[in-house]
Amino acid sequence: MILLTTKIPIYSSFSTHTLTPGSSISVENKDHLLVSPNGLFTAGFHPVGENACAFAVWFSEKPTSGSRTVVWMANRDTPVNGKRSKLSLWEDGNLVLIDAGQYVIWSTQTESTSSSVELQLHSSGNLVLHGDEGGQEGKPLWQSFDHPTDTLLPNQLFTKNTQLVSSRSANNYSSGFYKLFFDNDSILRLLYDGPETTSAYWPDPRITTWRGGRFQFIESRIAKLDSNGEFISSDGCRFKSSDFGTGALQRMMKIDIDGNLRLYSLIEHERRKKWEVKWQALSHSCWINGACGPNSLCTYSHVSVRKCNCLYGFKMVNSQDWSYGCEPEFQPCTKDDCGFLELPNSEFYGHDYAFFTNSTLDACKNRCLQNSTCKGFQLGWILDKGYFCFLKASLHNGYQMGITGLMYIKLPKTLLSSFNQKTTSKSSFSCPPPVLTPLLRSYHKTHDVKTLGVMLAFGCAIGFIEIICIVFFWYCSSKHSSSTTDQIYFPPAMEFRRFTYRELKRASRNFSEEIGRGGASVVYKGKLIDNRIAAIKRLKSNHQGEAEFQAEISTIGRVNHMNLLETWGYCAEGKHRLVVYEYMENGSLAENLGVDKLEWATRFDIAIGTAKGLAYIHDECLEWVLHCDVKPQNILLDANFNPKVADFGLSKVLDRGSIDHWNFSMMRGTRGYMAPEWVLNQPITSKVDVFSYGVVILEMITGRSPAINQDGENEKMPTVIEWVKDRIQTVNGSQTGSWVKDIVAPSIRGEYDETMMENLVRIAVRCTDEDKEARPSMRQVVNMLLHVFHEYEEYLKITWGKPKCLSTMAYSSNQVQSDLSIRSFHKEEYPINSPGSNIKDRADGDYECTYWYHWHAGEFTTTTSCLLIMESEKNLESCWGRD
Repeated sequence: MILLTTKIPIYSSFSTHTLTPGSSISVENKDHLLVSPNGLFTAGFHPVGENACAFAVWFSEKPTSGSRTVVWMANRDTPVNGKRSKLSLWEDGNLVLIDAGQYVIWSTQTESTSSSVELQLHSSGNLVLHGDEGGQEGKPLWQSFDHPTDTLLPNQLFTKNTQLVSSRSANNYSSGFYKLFFDNDSILRLLYDGPETTSAYWPDPRITTWRGGRFQFIESRIAKLDSNGEFISSDGCRFKSSDFGTGALQRMMKIDIDGNLRLYSLIEHERRKKWEVKWQALSHSCWINGACGPNSLCTYSHVSVRKCNCLYGFKMVNSQDWSYGCEPEFQPCTKDDCGFLELPNSEFYGHDYAFFTNSTLDACKNRCLQNSTCKGFQLGWILDKGYFCFLKASLHNGYQMGITGLMYIKLPKTLLSSFNQKTTSKSSFSCPPPVLTPLLRSYHKTHDVKTLGVMLAFGCAIGFIEIICIVFFWYCSSKHSSSTTDQIYFPPAMEFRRFTYRELKRASRNFSEEIGRGGASVVYKGKLIDNRIAAIKRLKSNHQGEAEFQAEISTIGRVNHMNLLETWGYCAEGKHRLVVYEYMENGSLAENLGVDKLEWATRFDIAIGTAKGLAYIHDECLEWVLHCDVKPQNILLDANFNPKVADFGLSKVLDRGSIDHWNFSMMRGTRGYMAPEWVLNQPITSKVDVFSYGVVILEMITGRSPAINQDGENEKMPTVIEWVKDRIQTVNGSQTGSWVKDIVAPSIRGEYDETMMENLVRIAVRCTDEDKEARPSMRQVVNMLLHVFHEYEEYLKITWGKPKCLSTMAYSSNQVQSDLSIRSFHKEEYPINSPGSNIKDRADGDYECTYWYHWHAGEFTTTTSCLLIMESEKNLESCWGRD
């Protein structure tokens, strides 16, 4: 805040729709207002508490019964004093809100030297600060439509830079926990951002985007509500109000305090005007995440609407605010002292840390008892798939509305015994009284007692048959289950330090120095208490950020390699999720590409080092780790430009015993670097990382981004892979010149060997083959690079498109005879299956093989490294032999 020198306000009692430089609107003068030309909207100071006000825009006409309908606020989170506060338009073009102490509480941060600058309230409800030309046709310096609060008015554009945030309560206008915004996939979403957890709840996260009628990756990210009541969004979200047309007096779309998105119409009926809901995103308020906070159960009826109750053994954290939920009144219990409380027809959505198929009730109980993280589990039945067991790390978003399935809450046995005594005496289920909201129905006496008895007997018979069927299916599914331990969650490794949020906030100087940004995270530079310089990655508080944090923590404890970024610790405190890494002085490979900074030899080292890091996570870990997002931004360079693969936020840890059945619930990676398997819905293997690596190498050589049209052509631009192949085929077809110089980026510094460059390009092209079986493994890529580009080695030029066998030599490091000759043999002259070789005539056609000599143990020996490619160009294998 800025302390101001006293200025004499220029105002009088007036109502107008403009404010000129040097003029002010006073909080003390109730008639000091801006009114739109059509009279529909008014702007002025609105009371938000005792002696507290905010500058706001509202509908001029009140409903017949009710208060003002506020549609925008400038300072919802920092109200000003009810005396001596004012809104002023300064001579320099800045619109400021000043409180009684002459501090600037809010401002538009605009500048203009023109005397024609003015603030206008338009007939649309848009508060606009016009620029040099002035008037409604002038260029806006600032407008309230670009900074909405919780309401969207007709014809107001909703973009990727705007969001709607709910109010805290009916009497508290400050920012609440619910948001409407465009996410990183360009999907319009509702998000709960609470005190302890963050999660998206609309559209339904349990169904795929395309099934919900939405479209991802639409870069425009724009939406609008028109005056007839139709809402259209660029992601495909489209709906109309139930009174679509011109019948409503006014319309607005608002994210309410309960987190629901609603479309309102002002209706006049019998000379009474009121706002009515004409569309809403969710029909039941209990489906909204965070409705009752953690450790509570939400019940719903059309009469009593939403009702929250703490689970048995829990109490409210804040008796005035359900969003904070409930806390336990008991101490954590051990395995032998714990039991389970059954909640029928209930669900606690999300926060599953493990999932099992074909699981019995006893098996699910045992798994939960053996893990202190487990707070309970849900047992559900899915048609044709049997019973499913979901273990819960926390109890959020609990609701009870006729859902099939059982929920079990882990509680101490002493607490369960007291609960059983209470329920036995009442002969009814309550958790705690009253957990369930009774259905408010009318019951009347009937004289047909016999009919009622027959109906009850028939219902009991049907219920008994259903129980027998359930038990039978349960028994069959558990008997024929091939495995009940298909755990898909890997607990975080704890071999590195767990930092507190306060430590990392202090280390990063309140997150002031940003050094990188991703789709779900921001990276800051910081200095730890032991003086180490660190990169602190702060994940955003949403569902995507939480998923990346879980994936990264689950992965980084399993990997340790010189070409993988070292992790020093993490923070998981409340809703804060941070990971601490070693700091890389030269940033990412993406930052260095295109800059006259990387010499040719350095680029080779980066290619080999990156391949080694990927080969390690693919072949040398206990579990097989897929990175799933290899790109220049995720290859970091230290002070010596040594590469380190980073960002395992989209990685996947897989069991080597099931490598033929890898399926992913969603596409992972970055467009331009993703393998075709993602789009074709094929099984995902380590070859997706090989493909991405090949694209990175081609980008590093050519300087062409795989996703940018650098030529500025209107027609579809070929990918970098297609472009490289086309250049090779064009030059080879003309048999003139070399294609290497045509594709090498001008920014590559230092002299390079044209043949070595050619071989590197061919290896990269092999890695990007559309057929994953034709791609080499990363271990094979490392071997090829090391043998083709070793400083002491000669190499054989690869002929494009011809079946071949490349053999290279491993020299002794200190006894190399420069006059050794290279001998090549065709298959008929020197069989490939000679003693010591393991190729065994696995392809037709000729081979070009070179056997390299080196001095070892007092004699010359030969080492063969063969690159075997079938005539179909579909199989790539590395084979080794020694004579």
